[in-house]
Formats: sequence, structure tokens, C-alpha cells
Amino acid sequence: MGFFSKIKEGLKKTRDKMSSSVESMLNSFTTIDESLFEELEELLVMGDVGVSTAEHVCKELRRKVKEKGVTDPNEIMGMLQETVAEMLRGGEELHIGTKPSVILVIGVNGAGKTTTIGKIASRLTKDGKKVILGAADTFRAAAIEQLEVWAQRAGTEMIKQAEGSDPASVVFDTIAAAKARNADVMICDTAGRLHNKKNLMEELAKISRVIDRELPGADKEVLLVLDATTGQNAVNQAREFQAAAGITGIVLTKLDGTARGGVVLAIRESLGIPVKFIGVGEQVDDLQPFNADEFAEALFDRQED
Repeated sequence: MGFFSKIKEGLKKTRDKMSSSVESMLNSFTTIDESLFEELEELLVMGDVGVSTAEHVCKELRRKVKEKGVTDPNEIMGMLQETVAEMLRGGEELHIGTKPSVILVIGVNGAGKTTTIGKIASRLTKDGKKVILGAADTFRAAAIEQLEVWAQRAGTEMIKQAEGSDPASVVFDTIAAAKARNADVMICDTAGRLHNKKNLMEELAKISRVIDRELPGADKEVLLVLDATTGQNAVNQAREFQAAAGITGIVLTKLDGTARGGVVLAIRESLGIPVKFIGVGEQVDDLQPFNADEFAEALFDRQED
């Protein structure tokens, strides 16, 4: 299955729920008027786009309709696709130009954090990069063992300490190993807890200090893994984690299992954080680098469904 086909298939549930509703609504109109935009806004909200984001989308569409003198409701779907792509575009690529570069991965338990790390490691390894994993989520039971399995699958080395060890100490050891073994990228599993934001902030701040001291000037990505099936709760999680850590990107998992894919728009619009990867299946290559134009096309493409 090709790259676009994977994304299209992964977004099928969201497309069936939101896009088909929008298309049916547009077919019921013969002219473009305010009631059309009101109904469209309501359908977008129901598709987990979020109220403020739905308002923004419709505001942009009103502007484009007026600017271009569009009168046919059938043209709205294409304009909607174009608007969504514009909103999501920018910042999707990983910034890992230094050697070594650092990727910190955070997220609540169950979001797919460890799996995401394994899949990113596998992707980078296939791209010819030498990757080292750091098992710095030291408090969750079995987190170290799970990451070890993924390290073996991806063909990467992994640095670990005993369960309950200081996470910053694991990151320190991973940095030392990355330097000694001439690694291109080190990926660290980090705290996934939100029940005590103060502890989380202190832990992440300590890790950041170690990285800044040991790897001054290194490229650093802080990726938050979110479960798409949680819908608007994912936006709330992102907001909480953003306050605790300088998030540089989002990884949205389990898109293939939900009709709530519209949450991608809500995260980008309300928090300004780019989506770097989306998960559209269980296989290693089902974690896809995010592409705004292809995402928008897959979301609103009704052909051959």
C-alpha cells in the first residue's frame, strides 16, 4: 500500500463521519448563504475540530468565497480542503541536524509512547542513521522491558538502569554512549505522568539541564504522543504538557481506530504545535511523517470509498 493510500485508509472512520456529513449538507444547498456556514461549523465541531477552530475555518471560507465570487456550494469542499491544508502546514519535519541530536518523547500511559519511539527509531535506522535509545521512563512497570523489545526490532542499542532510577541519570548515560559510539540521534523515553505536574516539570527540567550541559547547541525535539481516540481530551493533555515542557511537535496515534481525526486541527489551531507524525495502523511503517496537504486530501477525498 502506497504512502497516500495508508493515510487515506487510516482516516477512513473520520472521513466517513465528518466528510460525508459535510458533503451531504452541501448537496442540500443550491446557494451559498449564512445558514450553510452555520451548518458547516456545527458539523466541524461534531467532528472534534473544536469550536474556535471550526469558527476560524468558516471565517476563512467566507473570506475566500467573497474574494473569489464563488456561488456554487459544490466548490466549498475543495476550498475546505485547501483551508485545512493551509492551517496545518509548516514545522512538520524533524530538526535533527546535529550529531548527536536529541529526541525526548513524552505522553501519558496508554497513548502509544514506547511503540512510537520504536517506530521512529526503525524509520531513522532505515534512513541510515545510527540511533541509541534511552530508557528514562524509569517508574512505569515494564516500560524498560517494552522499550528493549522495540530496540531489538529496530536494530538499535539501548541504555538503561534499574527500575526507579533517576531519569536524568539515564539521559546522562545515553548522551555519553551517543558521543562514544558516534550516534546520529538519541531518543529518550521520558516521564508519562500528569497526576503531579510539579514533579513532571522538575523531572523534565532536570533532563533538559543535563542535555544543555552535555550537548550544548544540539538539536532537540520534544515530542508529545497523543491518542487520537480521546478527541478533545487530547487537546487538554497537550495544553497541560505544553505548560510542563517545551513541546516542539505532536505524534498523534491510533487515527485508524477513531472518527475523531479532526482533533489534529484543534491541536494545531489552539496550541500552535505542529504535528510531526501520525499513526494509522499497527505495523512499523504505519507511523507516517505528517504531510498537511496529503492529510487534508485524504480527509476530504470521497472517491473510491
